[in-house]
Amino acid sequence: MYSIPLSTPLQSFSMNYGSHCDKSKAASQTDGKAAQSKKSEMGMMAYKMFVFDQENFQGRMVEISNECMNVCEMGMDRVRSLRIECGPFVGFEQMNFCGEHYILEKGEFPRWDSWSNCQKNDYLLSFRPVRMDPEKHKICLYEVGEFKGRKMEIMDDDVPSLFSYGFTDRVGSIMVSCGTWVGYQFPGYRGSQYLLEKGDFKHFNEFGARHPQFQSVRRIRDMQWHQQGCYTMASK
Repeated sequence: MYSIPLSTPLQSFSMNYGSHCDKSKAASQTDGKAAQSKKSEMGMMAYKMFVFDQENFQGRMVEISNECMNVCEMGMDRVRSLRIECGPFVGFEQMNFCGEHYILEKGEFPRWDSWSNCQKNDYLLSFRPVRMDPEKHKICLYEVGEFKGRKMEIMDDDVPSLFSYGFTDRVGSIMVSCGTWVGYQFPGYRGSQYLLEKGDFKHFNEFGARHPQFQSVRRIRDMQWHQQGCYTMASK
């Protein structure tokens, strides 16, 4: 769903359910918070991937379950294929989380064209887990930096073309209220990728873009957190 939010006054209601219901409500809230905390902890513990220094899962293999700033320090010169057991991760073309980056969700990536649709680099050198927000998804895109200009709000939906929904092809700043997203330079989830974790991005360079061209966006919904489904890459 996409919309332009309106300011609507809300009425306040006060009801007394008695002490028994209050205790039940408090216990329910406590259990809910504990369950959510446990779910978050389990998610953080579950990241796991296997990387290979040759295409098609050949050559030296290394297991990664946390941040890896430089695969060379693990005895590999580069990563040319990988398998995600539990994710998602984000991979970078340069060490220390620099350069172009690519979202790597659960599945197999036998060569560069399985994580990118444009060959700028056929290997990866650093990785880190993506910070997943187990809540619903909500993001606000702004045409200009500092959250100014035209605004587009998207809730629990993927948008393959911002222009087709009446928005521009440029995004200068972004607010991610909940959920984890990935933006793309071109329509149809193509071109450079921009990881959008929960938080504010006052300028396009804060989410790794060299220019404000931004034309599609989708949710990252790994099955580990969102049992209703996950994004599936188009077949080659």
